[in-house]
Amino acid sequence: MGLPVGELFAVLVVTGAVVGFTAALLGVGGGFIMVPVMYWAMCGTGTAEDIALLTAFGTSLLVIVPTVLSSTYRHHKNGLVVWRVAVILGVCGAVAALGGSTLAAHLPTGVLKTGFGVFILAISARMLVGLDAERSPSELDSCPRTSSLVILGLVMGVISGLSGLGGGALMVPALVLLFKFPMLRAIATSSAAIIFTAPGGIIGYVVNGIGVAGRLPYSVGYVNLAVWLAVVVLSVPMAQFGAKAAHAMDARKLRVLFVVLMVYVGLRMMGVFA
Repeated sequence: MGLPVGELFAVLVVTGAVVGFTAALLGVGGGFIMVPVMYWAMCGTGTAEDIALLTAFGTSLLVIVPTVLSSTYRHHKNGLVVWRVAVILGVCGAVAALGGSTLAAHLPTGVLKTGFGVFILAISARMLVGLDAERSPSELDSCPRTSSLVILGLVMGVISGLSGLGGGALMVPALVLLFKFPMLRAIATSSAAIIFTAPGGIIGYVVNGIGVAGRLPYSVGYVNLAVWLAVVVLSVPMAQFGAKAAHAMDARKLRVLFVVLMVYVGLRMMGVFA
């Protein structure tokens, strides 16, 4: 038996509010929250698991765009976005995300779910290593070399396309751990980079889902516009509150919160809490 339409809509709207706030707070696209919720909700309507998962990936990326635009605006006003880094990461990520989303459309569902969970857990574990005192957001070592940013952008883009993440789950730790960015500056720069990365994956999911049978109504390829609207209605305004909260919180607490959320979602996608 499928979920009632009203209940499904309510779950998605609340998810959008949480995603908007969390995405801006932590500098991620929010896909690590959206993908599992969208997937479980669409499976509850009777949609086949493989189609539900791919549609969750594609729709998540579409939600991410207006959400991170909203949070980036707030971070930019506070002077924390390193635009050179954001643009290089984002453009390279967009190209790679197109390939990653195409690959995802041809992989078994079980592989994608397990891979998603393992990736999240690996990154969260690395974030806990060396949890020392955070520097002031104004402190920044010399800007990373272009070649290093291109490599990171390409890797991030493939993972973004494969998993429906905007890439922040990789960018924030990379900027903090590899390039010694202060946590808050990494969050702001990651948000800006996702603006460029997500469209590459969206195109891939739209193209690879055209004509596939069994999709939900109002789907364009593997992107569902009805689900997108339900989630995005509160994600954009809540992103403003999330960005404000990020500037008010201690950076060490931000990092711990980032890790806790990632561990839970990673385990859930691997079936630990099923």
